[in-house]
Amino acid sequence: MTPQERAERSAQAMWAGDAASKAMGMRIDSIGPGTATLSMTVEDHHLNGHKICHGGHIFTLADSAFAFACNSYNRLVVAQENSITFLSAGQPGERLTATAREAAMNGRSGVYDVEVTGGDGRKVALFRGLSRQVQGQHFQEDET
Repeated sequence: MTPQERAERSAQAMWAGDAASKAMGMRIDSIGPGTATLSMTVEDHHLNGHKICHGGHIFTLADSAFAFACNSYNRLVVAQENSITFLSAGQPGERLTATAREAAMNGRSGVYDVEVTGGDGRKVALFRGLSRQVQGQHFQEDET
């Protein structure tokens, strides 16, 4: 199995049970070893009292991209710590895109950077996630 095939199968297995990301209207745009891009359109139920995308929804989009990136090796991985910096507002009707990339991997710990961009390409938020591998796999795989 190639690393790309492993990443795709891991994403399929995770997506099957990811009710939270689906409920927010996210979709997986691309997946690869240590990387993932997810997007969602800002709808009325994502808006806060300022009529812009609630920061919690932007965080969740970034966190989901982080999750798919760090779980792309068919190892179960969870978040250890995350932080986000908001740079501009997500606007109603706009498609937000979160692109996660592995910055470092050492043993069972990883560091991932996620950039959330707006429909016009501007940076909406920067997110950093620290991951920790736990026991298990997303699908049965022969180790040869």
